[in-house]
Amino acid sequence: MSAAGTQSEIAERVQRAVRAGGVLARAPADARSSTLARLATLLEAPDVRARVLEANRVDREGATALPPALARRLGLDAAKLGVLAEGARQLARREDPLGKVLERRELDTGLVLEQVRAPLGVLAVVFESRPDALVQIASLALRSGNAVLLKGGREARESNRELAGVVHAALEAEGLPAEAVQLLDDRSEVDAVLALERGVDLVVARGSKEFVEHVRARSRAPVLAHAEGICHVFLHGSADPQKAARIVVDSKVSYPAACNALETLLWEPGAEVALDDSLRALRAAGVELRGDPATRARAPDLRPATDADWDTEYGALVLSIARVDGLDGALAHIARHGSGHSEAIVAEDTAAAERFLAEVDAACVFHDASTRFADGYRFGLGGEVGIGTGKLHARGPVGVDGLLTFRWLLRGSGQVSTDYGPGKRRFRHEDG
Repeated sequence: MSAAGTQSEIAERVQRAVRAGGVLARAPADARSSTLARLATLLEAPDVRARVLEANRVDREGATALPPALARRLGLDAAKLGVLAEGARQLARREDPLGKVLERRELDTGLVLEQVRAPLGVLAVVFESRPDALVQIASLALRSGNAVLLKGGREARESNRELAGVVHAALEAEGLPAEAVQLLDDRSEVDAVLALERGVDLVVARGSKEFVEHVRARSRAPVLAHAEGICHVFLHGSADPQKAARIVVDSKVSYPAACNALETLLWEPGAEVALDDSLRALRAAGVELRGDPATRARAPDLRPATDADWDTEYGALVLSIARVDGLDGALAHIARHGSGHSEAIVAEDTAAAERFLAEVDAACVFHDASTRFADGYRFGLGGEVGIGTGKLHARGPVGVDGLLTFRWLLRGSGQVSTDYGPGKRRFRHEDG
């Protein structure tokens, strides 16, 4: 098909998504809740699971050339499908946000203003490798009353098609339009969506820094970026060694390909025992360790770290380690090299921890907890469309609230603006 043909077809598909999204947004709250509950039930059905896992097996067998980090993200299993089902149930149980009154003000007798929650409209979400992201994103779109266009990586084509079919089955079973969730097939369709001037209200880009910049450069709609995650853990001099080792290992080892995995460990003088315990645990877990000169003076077996290591998201069992000059040094290092994703401090000194929480400029900042908690499911959001590392609109794991806007509704009884002003009627502006 020609580029013009693709553009025309995509424009029509987006308009169908606009119409389907309108139906979804106007549907009773119970219909959206029932759809999410049905989706959870389907994801637990043995026949559905068998089809999804078979499709994923086909994808994994065809992905031998993938980088290891992407290959790990591609895999599905019963545990992951169980998490997706529980995430959908979390959202089904959540109070429906649409139409919720955020603010109410009586401007005058018989003239009442309300600020109410509303969907954004049509989302376009482009993500790499992880097919489980499709279900999370679709679930959040259903709860928030948004239509969504989804484009996963070609390496997950069969998994995405099977999972999209499960979502469509849940929608249709509750009398809602399947076109509220649409799957895009190839890169040309994504470029056609990005070129549209109308119809798409928000683009969410999940992937490498280069991929996100590609989307930003071409999109006519606002872009919410879920890009690299260069996350740090700082061992304060007051850190409990056993606690530090558990947090560091979980942050690095539990899922090294994730964007919330630890990439650089920082320590200050006084934290040597916590560092030693952490290094011992990391070595036992098979992590390749790279250190600056001060760290290698204490642990000579470490590979020398280069300047590039401090700005690298490994997505693998590799960790860079640096000594910093106290809390100020840790804050400066994170400000220079962090990606605004997730940062953590291990400290028994509450004042130091509170200063770290207050001053680190990142979407998620933790005290005595693993960076791996930066996740929509773990935050109780039911999942995430991405983790926003910017500062506008939504930041951190983007759940339902990040997919909503608001409208102002004014109910009057014949008033006109010229009734009000100096020497005329006065506004009451009474809240409540």
